[in-house]
Amino acid sequence: MDLFAASKNSPFVIAGLCVLESFELALETARGVQQAASDLGLTAIFKSSFDKANRTSKDGFRGPGLEKGLDWLAKIKEETGLPVITDIHSPDQAEAVAEVADVMQIPAFLCRQTDLIVAAAQTGRILNIKKGQFLAPWDMQGPLDKAMSAGDGKVWLTERGSTFGYNNLVVDFRSLAIMQSLGAPVVFDATHSVQLPGGLGRSSGGNREYVPLLSRAAVAAGVNGVFLETHPDPDKALCDGPNSWPLAELSGLLGDLHAIWSLNHAH
Repeated sequence: MDLFAASKNSPFVIAGLCVLESFELALETARGVQQAASDLGLTAIFKSSFDKANRTSKDGFRGPGLEKGLDWLAKIKEETGLPVITDIHSPDQAEAVAEVADVMQIPAFLCRQTDLIVAAAQTGRILNIKKGQFLAPWDMQGPLDKAMSAGDGKVWLTERGSTFGYNNLVVDFRSLAIMQSLGAPVVFDATHSVQLPGGLGRSSGGNREYVPLLSRAAVAAGVNGVFLETHPDPDKALCDGPNSWPLAELSGLLGDLHAIWSLNHAH
C-alpha cells in the first residue's frame, strides 16, 4: 500500500504510546491499535518515541534510546504488520530511523529546524511536521517548503493546539482548513491538544476527557487523519499520561470518528 497516496483519499489514524516504556507494553498497545482500526477498515500507523528529548524535568523518563528503540519498533512492525512513526530530534538520526520508520515525525518545538527537516525529507520517508504551539497555521508554509524542496513531496502537517496563556493550549479549528490549503494532508493531534504544558510543575498535565469532543470536531471539519496517544493504563504512563486515551476505549472512539468520516464522504 502506498501510505501517502492513501492518506490523501481515505481517513487514517496514528495511535500509540507517547514513549516506548517496554517492548511488551508497546506490542500490547500496537495490537490493540491494530484490532480497533481493522474492525472499522481504517488505516492505522503505530506511534511511539524512542527518546522524548523535550521533557519538562531533567528527571522525566525519556525512553530506551535510538538503538534499542528502533529494534523494538522493527519487531512491532514485523509482528503486527502496522507501519510505524517515530520522532527524530537531530539530523544525524535520520538515516537510522528511516531504515525502520515508515513516517518520520518532526516534534512541534523543532518544526523550524531547517537541517532536521531537510535530513528527514531526504530519506524519502513520509514526513509528519507538527505545527509549533507558537506558530500561526499559515506559518507552516515555511517548514512545508523546506521539506518539499529536499524530498519527494510526501509531507503531512499536524495541528496540536496553540499556546494560550500559561500552561494551556487552545485549538483554532480554522487552522485545519488553512493548513490543508497549503497543499498537504492535515492530521489533528487530539491528545496533545488537551495537554497542559508544565501544568503539574515538574511534568505536564492534561484534560483527556475532552479528547472525544475535539477529535469529533476535527473529523467533522474534514481533517485527513487523527493522532491519538493511547495507553493501557494512562494514569501509570511514564509520559503524557494525563492526556493519553485509554486503550480499552480506543475502539469506541474510532467508531465515532469513522461514522463522521463516512458521513463526510457521503456528502
